Amino acid sequence: MFVVHTYDVIVIGAGHAGCEAALASARLGADTMMATLNLDNIALMPCNPAVGGPGKSHLVREIDALGGEMGINTDKTCLQMRMLNTGKGPAVYSLRAQSDKKMYQLSMTKTLENQEHLDVKQLMITDLLVEDGKVTGVKTELDEVYKARCVVIATGTYLKGKVIIGNCTYSGGPIGQRSAENLSASLVHAGLELMRFKTGTPARVDRRTLRTDEMARQDGDTDGHAFSFLSERKNRNKECCWLTFTNEQTHQIIRDNLDRAPMCNGIIQGVGPRYCPSIESKIVRFADKKRHQLFIEPEGEATEEMYVQGMSTSLPTDVQYAFLKTIPGLEDVKIMRPGYAIEYDCLNPTQLTPSLETKKISGLFSAGQSNGTSGYEEAAAQGLIAGINAALKVQGRTPFVLTRAEAYIGVLIDDLVTKGTNEPYRIMTSRSEYRLLLRQDNADLRLTQKGYELGLVTQERYDAFIVKKQAIEDGIAALKGLAVTPTNECQEKLAAIGTAPVHTGLKTYDLLRRNEVTYDTLRQVFPLPELAADVKEEIEIMVKYEGYIERQREQVDKMNRLEQKLMPKDIVYANIDTLSGEARQKLDEIQPRSLGQASRISGVSPADITALLIVLEQRQREGKSRVQ
Repeated sequence: MFVVHTYDVIVIGAGHAGCEAALASARLGADTMMATLNLDNIALMPCNPAVGGPGKSHLVREIDALGGEMGINTDKTCLQMRMLNTGKGPAVYSLRAQSDKKMYQLSMTKTLENQEHLDVKQLMITDLLVEDGKVTGVKTELDEVYKARCVVIATGTYLKGKVIIGNCTYSGGPIGQRSAENLSASLVHAGLELMRFKTGTPARVDRRTLRTDEMARQDGDTDGHAFSFLSERKNRNKECCWLTFTNEQTHQIIRDNLDRAPMCNGIIQGVGPRYCPSIESKIVRFADKKRHQLFIEPEGEATEEMYVQGMSTSLPTDVQYAFLKTIPGLEDVKIMRPGYAIEYDCLNPTQLTPSLETKKISGLFSAGQSNGTSGYEEAAAQGLIAGINAALKVQGRTPFVLTRAEAYIGVLIDDLVTKGTNEPYRIMTSRSEYRLLLRQDNADLRLTQKGYELGLVTQERYDAFIVKKQAIEDGIAALKGLAVTPTNECQEKLAAIGTAPVHTGLKTYDLLRRNEVTYDTLRQVFPLPELAADVKEEIEIMVKYEGYIERQREQVDKMNRLEQKLMPKDIVYANIDTLSGEARQKLDEIQPRSLGQASRISGVSPADITALLIVLEQRQREGKSRVQ
């Protein structure tokens, strides 16, 4: 074996998890290497080249607030942006961008290659090197050894990847890439438990063969948007998307060919995603539905490829042609790449701590689809945390862990390491019990200070954050300081902006609580300072939802009392007779860091938590008596 080099941190994989992990580690000063199967496929978007959407946009904003790259890169390479769920409350507002897939890759590759403390290499990693329960490096197919104090697994869907189209199956990664055939065995040999999951993608079709006049046009927002808190809010729309629907003829063709569907005939063994099922699964699962919506979306400015969102499939190509041609606007369609399914190995995430380090192997971290998640955003969020904590471990610093009350990233990781998953996990706003606090608009207010203290947030970003924070405070102070009295002059002003008169004296702050009143309408008739759009947005949400926000903060305080009760590392759950048998088994497997985490483990009941609380109190009393 030839030892090529020794690094602080090695990241295996250059997808969205690997990119964020490598950048975070290097930016924190750790000597880092990122290994990829193909340098041409860094930050590859093998599925839809889109970023954001419900829950996912929250993750992107949080990544950005902590000093990550996904938001910045999306703003640079965007084809279209839309704000979703605007008819609902601000807790579920969700920004979504259609990206240029090639430009996204090129832009991220440039950032990585020019990052100080980071080497980017094309390597096939075949073995994880472990000594005395600690990771020591990796070995490649060329028998090269790279030593490291920490390793981050970010292998995506490449671990023993198998591509499936009808009866055709072959080893490979997404879009014809190589798969990592040997690394899985090395991970199992090291004592890790692997699962087998499945994902898929629809056909890519030729834009020139589409009848767009038969589909509904889906333009982006004319309002200015941005994912990164550093980017200018502006109209980024360059391309249009289109909406069409399946129909009964489409469904009948699929039903007639279910015997040829790998999902139904036993060829596919892996577990697929519940919230992004194949079209054949939709037809079976939702047999009463007469149609399913499909979005036809561009993959880039320099390509004619269009993505058929909502029609993931692994049916044979002749069936794909047959059902696509039944869809309005696709009657003359030509397929450029057929849809396919891909099976792959991934880790059972309950083997990880909240810092994303494996419990069995010191210094080994894992992030992204290799932890059983789906989605670019979920991967990038985990990659950021794994990269941060790998660097912190090398530097002898305390792990960085976000709680459920601090970030969607905290919700994502806590769900994985506490509850595990038996299918590809997807973040959703409904997964957060504190979603009114964890809005996409306030991610910087929640997390930028933490990122700055870590050393990941630049001075430029931090200075911009301080300016915005001060502007919010000044704006609220101005609202609270401006009195509105029931004089004729004030009543005329209120009537002019379409709101009811006042009967007692109050402040403009109180007027802003009214549904029909905005900061801009108040400023039309009262001497309030001019504010930036993001500052006005933040103030309006904080004022209008003040009562609900305060109620959620009280809930957080209650849960924090449980989170602050740390579980002793030497506790033996099997010896606690007052716990149920299932609780003893699950607690021993997860090894929760706090009573709060223990309360979220599936199979641990409220009675079990009460029993643990009694045990902790007894241990505390015994400790005090020994001291006395």
